Amino acid sequence: MKTPASIGALRLRRILETSLYADDLDQAEAFYKSVLGLNLFAKEAGRHLFFKFGDQMLLIFNPAKTIEESEVAPHGAHGPGHVAFTVPMSEMDGWKKELKGKGVEIEKDVQWPKGGRSLYFRDPAGNCLELASPLVWGMEDGSIPSKTP
Repeated sequence: MKTPASIGALRLRRILETSLYADDLDQAEAFYKSVLGLNLFAKEAGRHLFFKFGDQMLLIFNPAKTIEESEVAPHGAHGPGHVAFTVPMSEMDGWKKELKGKGVEIEKDVQWPKGGRSLYFRDPAGNCLELASPLVWGMEDGSIPSKTP
């Protein structure tokens, strides 16, 4: 069941971009490509990395550069951010094994009381990453197009 946000005749369709911040983009690029298997869509050295997921984007910015923006609105953050990636329950154990095999420490492995599971870990910048089953939010888990590395 879709529940779009709306104001009168205007409505938001979906989240297009999610942003995280990292001071060392080379380290971030290596992590997201080698550990999570993401494909780099675009990059500007020292400023940003863009990863594409179907019709959604994960943007990783260097806050020291984007806080000084003049062409777009300035933005930036310091301290850990958070993003959750959708993973079906059937792949959680495979992801946990894969992450541990690549030296990634799992901070928490949570079985939620109303269903679903989450694995929490950190990227090199300290951002909190989560692999979560949609059941966490009462959404269907079954037909998620997903790729375990």
